[in-house]
Formats: sequence, structure tokens, C-alpha cells
Amino acid sequence: MSGTRYEAITWERLAGALAGHLDASAAAPGPDRDGTWLRVGLDGPPAAPGAALAGLLAEELRARGRPVHVVGTSGFLRPASLRYEHGRRDPDAYYEGWTDTGALWREVIGPLDPGGTGRVLPDLWDPVRDRATRSPYLTLPPGGVLVLHGPFLLGHWFPFDLSVHLRLSPGALARRTEEPWTLPAFARYETEVDPTATADVVVRTDDPRHPAWTGLAG
Repeated sequence: MSGTRYEAITWERLAGALAGHLDASAAAPGPDRDGTWLRVGLDGPPAAPGAALAGLLAEELRARGRPVHVVGTSGFLRPASLRYEHGRRDPDAYYEGWTDTGALWREVIGPLDPGGTGRVLPDLWDPVRDRATRSPYLTLPPGGVLVLHGPFLLGHWFPFDLSVHLRLSPGALARRTEEPWTLPAFARYETEVDPTATADVVVRTDDPRHPAWTGLAG
């Protein structure tokens, strides 16, 4: 987005700033705060270091006494028979149907609604073996934080308390994407969702050694 101002930051400082914001949000008084959970979305293509940032954020939150579960959407892909129904390299199928968003709502997001069970499934499907993982549920204690990372997170109305978009310019995305046939899917995401305008925080990651961010509102 033109006009967006970015400030240089390290990944460690970024994780610390996000963790501090979340810790303060969880501690803030309010009728829906006590004993509930926070949900964070780290949105970005596979070429962005979303999993690494999720790990750093989890470490910072745990250092502040917050229980954390990190979940990647790669563990919630649909079976190969559904993902490849229109071929192995269909960008529209990749964008619309590879991730089982219904399962994410049911097994990850929904249990952390106010009054929920707190029981989160860490993953559902092993895309390499193409079979269910059968992982046990994990219980996130009240006051804990869910960190969900993966592509196309901002187009499904997930009720994130904080959303972060890891942005790559079209040129950087093309250079760093291992599966170039997926590029039209990310172009469509930019057009339909506009994640730079939608996310609470945007992190520019064209050079992963030198990230820059928009800062936190408020």
C-alpha cells in the first residue's frame, strides 16, 4: 500500500513488542477478558518466515507467564484427493480449497470462544503421508494465547485479537517462492482481501535479514 510507513526492526524486538501488546491486552479490565483466551494470526506466504516468528512470539509470551499453543495451517490441509481434484498446480484450488478452514474453525478457533473448552487440536492431516495425524487435543489454560500461522488467513473472518501480515513485494515473492505456479493465488489474495490494509500490523520481509514494520496502533 502506497503511503505506508515502515520502521526497521529485528525479529527479536518485533516478537517482544507483539508479546508485550498481547500481555497488556489480556490483563486489561473488561467483561470479556477475565479467564478467556487471545487468538493471534500470523498471515503470510510460505516464502515469509511466519513459523519462525511464531516461535519467537511464543517464547516471549511464555517468558511473560502466558501459556501458548502454536498451530500451523500446514497441519490442516485437505486430503490429496480434494487438493488435487483440478490438478496438482491449480492456483485457484490452492487459494480456495487446500486448507480445511472448517476444521480450523471447529478444532482451533471455536474452542477458544468465550465459554469454550480451550481444547485445541494441534494438527489434523499429514500431507506427506496423506492421512490423519491422530494427534491428541491440547488444553490451553484460560489467559493463554493461540498463535496461528499460514497463508490466506485474513480472508475467512477468523476473530483474531491481533493480526500480523508478513508482506513481500511481488518481485521478492516471485524470487523466493519455491512453487511459482502458486503466485496467481497470492495476486488474487492481494486483490480480494488486501491484507496490508486488513491486518493490524504489517511486516515488510523482502529481505528477511532486515524486516521493517508499521508499528502497533494505540
